[in-house]
Amino acid sequence: MCKTMASKNSILVLVMMLLPFVAKAQASQKLTGTVIGTKYSVDYDNNNNMSTTVNTKENAFDGNLDTYFASYERSLTWVGLDLGEPHVITKVGWSPRNYTDLGPKRVQLAVFEGANKADFSDAVPLYMNDERTPIGTYGYGDVKVTRAFRYVRYVGPNDQRCNVAEVEFYGYKGEGHDEVWYRPGNIPVVTVHIENNAEPWDKETELNCEVTLIPSDPNDTIKTKTAAIRLRGNASMGFPKKPYRIKFEKKHHVFGSPASAKKWTLINNWGDKTLMRNMLAFDMSRRMKMEYTPFIQPVDVFVNGEYKGCYQLCDQVEVDKDRVNIEKMDKNCASGSELTGGYLIEVDAYAYNEISYFYSDRGNPVTVKYPSDDEILDVQFDYIYNHFNKLEQKLYASYFNKENGYRQYLDLESFLRHFIVGEFSGNTDTYWSVYMYKHRDDDHLYVGPCWDFDLAYENDNRTHPINGLNDWIYRTRGSYAGNMRSFVDRIIVSDAAAKTRLEEIWDYARRYSGVDATTLLNLVDDIATELDPSQRLNFMRWGNLGSYVHQNWQACGTYQGEVEIVKDYIKDRIDWMDRHLHHDPTGIEEVNVHDDDNDGSGIYNLNGQRLDQPQKGVNIINGKKIMIR
Repeated sequence: MCKTMASKNSILVLVMMLLPFVAKAQASQKLTGTVIGTKYSVDYDNNNNMSTTVNTKENAFDGNLDTYFASYERSLTWVGLDLGEPHVITKVGWSPRNYTDLGPKRVQLAVFEGANKADFSDAVPLYMNDERTPIGTYGYGDVKVTRAFRYVRYVGPNDQRCNVAEVEFYGYKGEGHDEVWYRPGNIPVVTVHIENNAEPWDKETELNCEVTLIPSDPNDTIKTKTAAIRLRGNASMGFPKKPYRIKFEKKHHVFGSPASAKKWTLINNWGDKTLMRNMLAFDMSRRMKMEYTPFIQPVDVFVNGEYKGCYQLCDQVEVDKDRVNIEKMDKNCASGSELTGGYLIEVDAYAYNEISYFYSDRGNPVTVKYPSDDEILDVQFDYIYNHFNKLEQKLYASYFNKENGYRQYLDLESFLRHFIVGEFSGNTDTYWSVYMYKHRDDDHLYVGPCWDFDLAYENDNRTHPINGLNDWIYRTRGSYAGNMRSFVDRIIVSDAAAKTRLEEIWDYARRYSGVDATTLLNLVDDIATELDPSQRLNFMRWGNLGSYVHQNWQACGTYQGEVEIVKDYIKDRIDWMDRHLHHDPTGIEEVNVHDDDNDGSGIYNLNGQRLDQPQKGVNIINGKKIMIR
């Protein structure tokens, strides 16, 4: 009897638990409302003229597969419903225009959004169709997003004028809750809705927008923030897939970033078909223990409801306690100790495009990044100009490597670590753009952070094959600003002590920092797995996977093929660096030998030869490090 009652109670509890879900399923139905959307349609039968009477948005909800909505504008076009009050959306449907083989293509990468503002500035994606739907059929997608929305819409893919026969929304009236969100892949999502559906067109004009950050960690919360957006970059700004800079109204952390800041960059990775080269280089920067390595997070990006592809959300390189951590300057920092720092500069081949820049006495173009253009005083500009020239004067002097030489003004340690990151990654542009910074009351210019690696890891026809070169990239096929090749030569080629220290840094990294083939190749595989769904959508959107773009020497046609190029490069590059920096991966790390009489008695090298005059301290013997005490 007790067992029977317990069984009945268990069933009752289970039924009670399932009731909300049953009610939800019963309440979910096809929704109706006021049709909204892009104002003007196109009249294909009348020279593609603008219309409000044919091919209108109402056709998308008339239940007739032989009619369709086609907008006059080619892109950022949409059609949807004002539901009157919030509804939780459970399913969406669509059917393509009945038009040859273009119909199915025109619904691929269509995005469904929900919003509670009529201008969709707070919209979030509900679903994205990644397949070609056959003409005369419906495609359906289940929606998992738990927030309720009053306004819903279908955003047509780029350059397709919507061209959709039918759009459907299913759901139920309710308040919803903020727990589950849509992501097309494994990575976070950034959505940007710009005022008046505008698109950025240059680096100067900032457009007001709302930015929503959708995390990949279900324990994190979604954030929608007021911001401004513009284009960024130099060469990258000319690519079809545009790079952006976002400036929030207030400081924010993004996806666990160290810095809480206003300014963030969205790197477009147009020529990098692995979508990971910057991530790999920044990982190497951390392994080389650079003082600051920019934060980086791959994200899927939507702008005005349109899918823009897989990007990398990164720090803006700027002065901040969690970025370039130097002393702040203001108008009162005009003399004495305050005038000496901090400064952030960039040796920059594009310096002539900037407002605050100079050419050094040795012909190197330098942009002053901080203090900023609109705040820097003439006396501050003159100070950093003269200080950089002092460095060059010492560097090119005959006694350059003496105690009172260039090391008074250049931090050798950061320079060499930055050098290794650039050369290991095979970055053609290492000395095309070089950041440096200066602290107050410290004469040294420190090199970093590392930045811009889209051409690295064997991705540049001007340097391919990198591992076939007999010398450093910067000396053979690298690009550099001004006279930076000779600048670097004075250290890497002419300073014997600097070369020794370079070998020591590399040796330490190989032994203790995970700079080995197994570790780095596993990292590549892990990133590729994480990016796999997003890379598929990205190349569906842009269609450049099998094309030669930017400086590509290869066009594999498959994502895995592109990844394998990076993996092969890394394996070969480690061997190349070992040879050129005299690292023996099989060597003894350190042996402590006590020679109390200092006569070398009983001390032999690894080939069995007696050492006649070993020195106390570290001895490099047959490529092995021996510590004699």
